Amino acid sequence: METFNIQSNKIKLSFVKLGGRITSITCADRNGKHENVVLSPVNLMQGNPYYGAIIGRVANRICEGKFTLNGKSYNLDINNSPNHLHGGPKGFHNQEWEIKSIKPDQAVLVYTSKDGEENYPGNVKTEVTYTLVDHDFIIELKAITDQPTPINLTHHCFFNLAGEGEGDILDHSLMISADHYTPLDQYQIPKGEIKSVANSPFDFTKAKRIGENIESNHEQIRYGQGYDHNFVITNNGEALSKAAKVEELLSGRTLEVFSNAPCMQFYTGNFMDGTETGQSGRTYKRRTAFCLEPQHFPDAVNQPAFPSVILEPGHIYDQKIIYRFGVV
Repeated sequence: METFNIQSNKIKLSFVKLGGRITSITCADRNGKHENVVLSPVNLMQGNPYYGAIIGRVANRICEGKFTLNGKSYNLDINNSPNHLHGGPKGFHNQEWEIKSIKPDQAVLVYTSKDGEENYPGNVKTEVTYTLVDHDFIIELKAITDQPTPINLTHHCFFNLAGEGEGDILDHSLMISADHYTPLDQYQIPKGEIKSVANSPFDFTKAKRIGENIESNHEQIRYGQGYDHNFVITNNGEALSKAAKVEELLSGRTLEVFSNAPCMQFYTGNFMDGTETGQSGRTYKRRTAFCLEPQHFPDAVNQPAFPSVILEPGHIYDQKIIYRFGVV
């Protein structure tokens, strides 16, 4: 599978056309040593298909793969029983993206999702731009449609700031700019609530170890087998908000996440099982990566209390994510 590269004066990124998947991001630690900090299996066609991929049409889960739009019922593929996950088995992560243009520091990828693909309505033209500027990896996700259709795009990098395959991420320190999260049922579908994080394992408003409460007996932690939850970002009216910051103390590497999306999924690799081998030759064991996925409210097509994710003809879906790497 052909690999494409872009770079800034600080970081280097590699990707493939399949799902627009990021296969490496190389950045320096506090001593100037460069190392890849994202996970990508040697065999991209086996195991978890979401490593480093563009996610669509709809990120996260749709309850029982069903929704109704303008009086018509839609039934989607069930690929995370009993739900539809990340656009289904033929979602954007498993499509061959076309490279519209590529420069030393930027790549533009395009994909057209045809009417009826995964049983979603409308022809959707999607353009994703990867740009590197100094320490920033900037992702711009845009889409237009010719019929009303749900759209909720994100990007699914699996990070380990100690380096790809370098043990678990439980000692990484994390801050999330979120006073609220959306509790799940036992099938990981939102209950329709927006709940305060106060006095719960979900309070990351002040930085703490990812592993500090990950084995809590809290019902929500049991449902996710760790963290696999949507946080509602406190943006203070800003167009581009700081959603999170992560620090890995041994290497000194940091990662800040900025986005104009209202929410962010935090996932701690709870279902990684050691069956996948990475570029380093190391196996990907449980909780050896974390994901921070800016997104809109999950299962919004079935949740009247959540803001709509329906894209209408004549409108442009326009989402921006910045992953900013640094050191302390």
